[in-house]
Amino acid sequence: MGQLIGRWIRGATLAPLALLTAGMAFAQEDDVAARLAALEEAVSGSASAYVDNSYLFLIGGIIVMFMAAGFCMLEAGLVRSKNAAMQTTKNVTLFSVAGLMFWLVGYNMAYPAETALMGLLGTTPGPWSGGDLSLESEDGYAPASDWFFQMVFVATAASIVSGTVAERVKLWPFLIFTAVLTAFIYPIVASWEWGGGYLDSAWGFSDFAGSTLVHSTGGWAALTGAIIIGARKGKYFGKSVNPMPGSNIPLAALGTFILWFGWFGFNGASQLAAGTAADINAVAQIFANTNMAAVGGVLAAMVTTAIIYKGKIDATMIFNGAIGGLVSITAEPLAPSMGMSVLIGAVGGVLVVLSVPLLDKFKIDDVVGAIPAHLVCGIWGTMIVPLSYTGAITPNEAGDPSYLGQLIGVLLTGVFVVIASSIIWFALKFTIGVRPSEEDEEMGLDRAEIGLEAYPEFSNR
Repeated sequence: MGQLIGRWIRGATLAPLALLTAGMAFAQEDDVAARLAALEEAVSGSASAYVDNSYLFLIGGIIVMFMAAGFCMLEAGLVRSKNAAMQTTKNVTLFSVAGLMFWLVGYNMAYPAETALMGLLGTTPGPWSGGDLSLESEDGYAPASDWFFQMVFVATAASIVSGTVAERVKLWPFLIFTAVLTAFIYPIVASWEWGGGYLDSAWGFSDFAGSTLVHSTGGWAALTGAIIIGARKGKYFGKSVNPMPGSNIPLAALGTFILWFGWFGFNGASQLAAGTAADINAVAQIFANTNMAAVGGVLAAMVTTAIIYKGKIDATMIFNGAIGGLVSITAEPLAPSMGMSVLIGAVGGVLVVLSVPLLDKFKIDDVVGAIPAHLVCGIWGTMIVPLSYTGAITPNEAGDPSYLGQLIGVLLTGVFVVIASSIIWFALKFTIGVRPSEEDEEMGLDRAEIGLEAYPEFSNR
């Protein structure tokens, strides 16, 4: 009995100590579990941002790649039926040439490790080498996702040239020009801003997704080609203009909608990040502003054509009004309000309509209206960027874009692209030749260059 009482006393004495020890053990377990959960969340968050950023590049790149189909359909619809097969062939092959040249030379020219001549020229030649697939890149995204996204941009610049010089340029000279454009001309211009080169460092130039770097570059190259190659046979008689309607307006409308769709990847993925709430909110706003700029471009072009042509509405002007609105907002699709985005796009639509007869006045034959939509609206979109910020005339210490800095970027791009393009076009013209013979041009390049007609039953139209 005494032993039993002694056990009870010892148990009662040790019970609080046991409970305290157990509580401390559970507390330690809870603390370790909390710390492990926090570590797992931190690692998971980092990995999630890496994946989200990479997916933004990849999905955006896929959408922008689909713009190649948009350009193809738009151009095939706006050329005459005897040149439609040639135009589709050019668009498929130029995309392939652009991809090859951007891998071999272009990417390292656009994003060089080192530059020369005050940042005007990248000095990192050679093919893009890729990244280590076993490691997470320090840049915060998969290296090849960025390469792919940048590559599809360069094909857009080449497609602009294709539409302008359609129906009177031979295939091989055009592809040679495309190779030089995508390997050197476009990448050098892109490096001045996106590669941290001269315009970025010296002038605070701002071009979010490429109103100047992509669209004006393609537009200047197209303008140069149109002047050097000359107009299509029979397009101009003295001061009169002979209209040459496209063969398939519904196909051109389809191409316009595809381009409109592709622009969401073009502008949206240019945010370059999607790993935070702020980034994904920015991407969403860019989508909305991009869409509303196209809306403004379409409606403004529609009203302007109705006024100028006494009630008649030109479908091709409306299509290019949409593209002009999209190009106009591309230099800064995030900062403007939606209302301002509509106005920026609307001005682009009006500029498209007014620029077409101006080109005809100077006998510059632009088959699809690419120069008004991409060059003129590219300049407009670039120059209006400071309005969304401080509206400063000159660069300030805050690094906000200024009208002077934007103007320097526009002028430098124009001078460089025109000189470089002229050298290539003239070299081709005086060596292998650029234009087909008058007989081949009259017959149509489908038969002369491709040997396959897009519409055999309408080949003489």
